[in-house]
Amino acid sequence: MADSAVDDELWQEFHQLVNMTSAELREWLTTDEAGEGTEGFPDQAGSDRSRDVLEVLGKRRTDLTEGDVATMRSVVEEVRAERGDDLEPTAGDAAWRHRLMSIGHDPLRPT
Repeated sequence: MADSAVDDELWQEFHQLVNMTSAELREWLTTDEAGEGTEGFPDQAGSDRSRDVLEVLGKRRTDLTEGDVATMRSVVEEVRAERGDDLEPTAGDAAWRHRLMSIGHDPLRPT
């Protein structure tokens, strides 16, 4: 079995914080509420970063690249910066929620 580019801690934290499935994220990115990057073509919806998160969600751990690991780290850092250690469902304002949802974290959903 090939070595994974991602360590156990990052793998687990990313999958805890990214609490939307790839199907949910893909669907979200095609809605008007997602804002910039909304496209008529589902495979082009969202920002580059949003699509990077979708790619990571669609891969097995052993198939992750260093770029995927960098995406995972940046998503974990951003969610932690926005949420801290308190991951209880929180409404916040719509723009804040939508920004987090664009990287796969719905702050209204329990982690």
